[in-house]
Amino acid sequence: MNNQKIQWFPGHMHKARKQIEEIIPKTDIIVEILDARIPFSSKNPLIRHLRKDKSVIKVLNKRDLADPAMTALWLKHLEKEQGTKTMAITTTQITEVNKIIDLCHSIFPNRRKIGKHIHALIVGIPNVGKSTIINMLARRVVAKTGNEPAITRQQQRVKLESGIVLSDTPGILWPKLENPNTGYRLAATGAVKDTVVEYDEVAFYIVEYLANTYPDLLRKRYHIERLPDNAIELMGMIGQKRGCLRSGGRIDLSKASRILINELRNGVLGLITLEYPDIINKELLKVEETMAVEADKQIRRKKERRQRYLKNKR
Repeated sequence: MNNQKIQWFPGHMHKARKQIEEIIPKTDIIVEILDARIPFSSKNPLIRHLRKDKSVIKVLNKRDLADPAMTALWLKHLEKEQGTKTMAITTTQITEVNKIIDLCHSIFPNRRKIGKHIHALIVGIPNVGKSTIINMLARRVVAKTGNEPAITRQQQRVKLESGIVLSDTPGILWPKLENPNTGYRLAATGAVKDTVVEYDEVAFYIVEYLANTYPDLLRKRYHIERLPDNAIELMGMIGQKRGCLRSGGRIDLSKASRILINELRNGVLGLITLEYPDIINKELLKVEETMAVEADKQIRRKKERRQRYLKNKR
């Protein structure tokens, strides 16, 4: 897929970044909400640059949709980052969400004693469940929720009964995705609007990953005994099994793709994590190599332009 297809950085997200830069100096701790199915891809690299020395709690939400073994691996991996605590939760359990408050107080144990609030900045990319978590912590509806990204458009402060003041900002993505695999995963989990992605291309990417990593889940869900090696052929079989047919008996791959992605998002396929630390490390190395090659090309092009200029000048 052309990575430009999933660039999505609306104006309010640019404004949100400026707001975060302004509020961080007044913040005690940052609570970053991640999607447990894509802990790396849903981690905004801007936060790492903006946080400076602030403590961070990384909350892997939607753990009830993710592979529990992979979630445990990610929790351990993310805590290697200095000043970082982690937890995995599901918003179907209020007791799990409330553990965010408990962890904040454990990091600042004396605040309650002296009657001073803990100021927490809660951040996250679109559609990771940030607004739902805020409403549950506040025990009332203070943030809009919806099954689409970019519902929250403005910054707001929410004072909790527990002595914590939450500063909420809109979910922000970053303007350029260097790793194309990150784009596919964000699209598959609904972090970018469906109107800016091609279902077919995302589905082909995801079904190939699932065939390699979770083949038994595919076989069970779509009643396919032997999975073909080709992603398009596999999507065709899924479409046939689910009755995605056009006139003349042709397979409607677009319809089959929508079914696959929706069933992935809803957890119907099973507990699935779309990335793990080792594969991310390999992808990042490849990104570095690609960027180095591109930098060399730019240097050569600049040198060639300079040589042409000098030649024409003589």
